[in-house]
Amino acid sequence: MSDDLLSQHRYWYRLRWQMLWGLVAAAIPPLLRVMFVSHAEAEQGLVASANAFWGGLAAIVLGIVLIRNVGRYPGVERAAAIIPGFSASFGVLIVALLMLRLEYSRWGLAGAYVGAIVIFYIGYARFFGRRRLTIGILPVHGEVDRLRAIESVQWQTLNDVRDSIEGVDAIAVDLRRDLPIEWERRIADIALLGVPVYHSKHLVESLTGRVELEHLSETSYGTLSPPNTYMLPKHLLDGVTAAIALVLLSPLLLVVALLVRLDSPGPAIFRQRRIGFRGVPFVVFKFRTMRLEAPGQRDSRDRAITRQNDDRVTRLGRILRKSRVDELPQLLNVLKGQMSLIGPRPEAAVLSSWYEAEIPFYRYRHVVRPGITGWAQVMQGHVADVEEVRSKLYYDFYYIKNFSLWIDSLIVLRTLATMMTGFGAR
Repeated sequence: MSDDLLSQHRYWYRLRWQMLWGLVAAAIPPLLRVMFVSHAEAEQGLVASANAFWGGLAAIVLGIVLIRNVGRYPGVERAAAIIPGFSASFGVLIVALLMLRLEYSRWGLAGAYVGAIVIFYIGYARFFGRRRLTIGILPVHGEVDRLRAIESVQWQTLNDVRDSIEGVDAIAVDLRRDLPIEWERRIADIALLGVPVYHSKHLVESLTGRVELEHLSETSYGTLSPPNTYMLPKHLLDGVTAAIALVLLSPLLLVVALLVRLDSPGPAIFRQRRIGFRGVPFVVFKFRTMRLEAPGQRDSRDRAITRQNDDRVTRLGRILRKSRVDELPQLLNVLKGQMSLIGPRPEAAVLSSWYEAEIPFYRYRHVVRPGITGWAQVMQGHVADVEEVRSKLYYDFYYIKNFSLWIDSLIVLRTLATMMTGFGAR
């Protein structure tokens, strides 16, 4: 099969599955309406439901086109275009419906919009986690070893400009490097075939979800501060959500507090001094999951570190840690404005001082509010040693660099999976 035909085959194969996802998202709201309303009500709203279905399907198809053209990088960054893509397409649909004065079901359109976002986030998360790409590398590439270290990708070296790209999903190349003229022509030809050509540094970040800083100037949008256009509404939404959650979850919190007291001697709530937003210390609240120790039994740094299979963790504490229920009292910290629902996990003050002395740029993680859950937590889990913390920090930097609604949405989905599997708990 020629390179051109192979590229078209891969394109239509992926598009077919995305259209199927879109059809499911558009069909769910009218099906739910049929299931949960009376027959008479269903017949009365038949035209509105039909318009919502076909309109929602058209908006989803348009959204898929936008996502495919905007979200070019594989891995986690493919999800970046989902919310903007579907928001734009459904916005166009609503304007068209209003101009044509067509009857439509608001709940049907809202359900299709939300369903499309959720289904595509899950689909791309699954694609990112399981789909093994084959990516070509040029022999003149300066970062071959770094690329080959990413085991989720099958790397194929193109030793000659005449080598076929059959079976290759994309090409990685250092676009800042001066390349021989024959390779520049070959890369241009590959791009004309529709095969993505990625800048290697950006590709590594998207595939791994990490940013390995060499200079602070590399971290964001021409400024070291995340955009206030998202930080302020996120902070307000955090406060409202935390207040509602505390009211709804108060019975569960009281029951868990009682169980903690019955499980082992000591208070139900554990308090610890941690470093928060802009390096300001605060006291974090958690359900106690460890037995109390006698003063002086360990030094302060050792007490703050939770090791694998730590014998201080109680029977109930292991359950609370795996389910992340022990973190729920931090909703109080969110309500007080000290934390966010999503962000880098706050470290104990004694550990933070240690890490700052060992790891360059460590303090930069405090440029956003710490969170109850975060990108590093769902990607790597709990860590303690300096080298593990360094690796975790790269995930924090990726979150800060891509500080936005899309990555927060992806973290929410992965957090739900983490709570069910107990990933990363100690």
